[in-house]
Amino acid sequence: MAYSEKVRQMFQGTLQGMQNDGLFKQERFIHSSQAADIEVEFPTGASLKKVINMCANNYLGLSSHPDVVKAAHEGLDTRGYGMSSVRFICGTQDIHKELERKITEFLGTEDTILFPSCMDANAGVFEAILGSEDVMISDRLVHASIIDGMRLCSAMHDTFKHSDMAHLESKLQLHSDKRLKMVITDGVFSMDGDTAKLDEMVALCEKYDAMLFVDDSHSSGFIGRTGRGTHEHCGVIGKIDIITTTFGKALGGASGGCVSGRKELVEMCRQKARPYLFSNTIAPVVVAGVLRVLDILSLSIERRDKLEKNTEFWRKGLLDAGFVLKEGNTPIVPVMLFNAKLSQDFSRDLFEEGIYAVGFFFPVVPQGQARIRTQISAGHDMHHLEKALNAFIKVGKKYDILGKTKKEIVDMYGM
Repeated sequence: MAYSEKVRQMFQGTLQGMQNDGLFKQERFIHSSQAADIEVEFPTGASLKKVINMCANNYLGLSSHPDVVKAAHEGLDTRGYGMSSVRFICGTQDIHKELERKITEFLGTEDTILFPSCMDANAGVFEAILGSEDVMISDRLVHASIIDGMRLCSAMHDTFKHSDMAHLESKLQLHSDKRLKMVITDGVFSMDGDTAKLDEMVALCEKYDAMLFVDDSHSSGFIGRTGRGTHEHCGVIGKIDIITTTFGKALGGASGGCVSGRKELVEMCRQKARPYLFSNTIAPVVVAGVLRVLDILSLSIERRDKLEKNTEFWRKGLLDAGFVLKEGNTPIVPVMLFNAKLSQDFSRDLFEEGIYAVGFFFPVVPQGQARIRTQISAGHDMHHLEKALNAFIKVGKKYDILGKTKKEIVDMYGM
């Protein structure tokens, strides 16, 4: 049936309603490489503006590192642009196996399988391993990609309150009759920036004979003393059954992801995970870049240490200024505004001050939890952070939110 004018008007009305409610998302166009300093076109057709990027996943500042770019060029020259195939047909090169070996060594697991993205990894892993006799027990704040992956799986799904270990234990007891039990969590929660209690979760999983799944996308490369991730931070390397992570954040910032963990579980994904079986292999240029990133991380933890110091400065500066923050100790530092329109207005005014930080609101975060999610990078130098802090304070004064409680901000602007 043709796309009728009535249907068109229905969708136009929906989009207009989103705009009226302050829930409409607008893209910004970057005209430079990803770095602390970028050139942005916003709104569409506007002159380019040089701004400081405070919202990228470029945690280690490696997205445009010259050595990584050089390695990518070499990968392009020696292994070509793309594989034009899935892995099990003719889509596997020697460098794909080399990257799987290096990730396995880096994470301290038994085996690794590459996926086009971590979203694909999360989409494929549960269905490949679990069945209708099993149960998935997830933290209520897990990433949307995990939720989508669980929806594709026939196993029963239950949840536990965020980071509530007593509630998790009660759910493990409730589902003691299931064939397999899998506890599912983020390592670092992407919207709030807090860290999962993996040491306590491991203990519970051992007590109740459950598997533990961790998406460590916002941790790999910089959390833990040598950047292995939250399992290193919590002292449980080798005790996590399944880790998924991405190469699209700290590990180069391009694309690609993986499932790493127990060799039997990885092999199940190799045999059954649909995004692996039916998606083209990660491009050789990306594989070559990630391999170089791992080399850089093996030589020094300087970037990881700089990131930690930058994060401490940024969080302290915002708290001292009187902003409401989510608690945490990671480079994800959400500045809470609670109102969707306020988050967009605040973001717009920051942009005018030369600071690029995007407002988050429903459905990306729950209703009434709108925020500016700032993300710190080792690519930031002190002059970047000082300028950004001054801009946040200036805009905060404009909207009279400095030193205000959540209730006071909500009373002024609503939820």
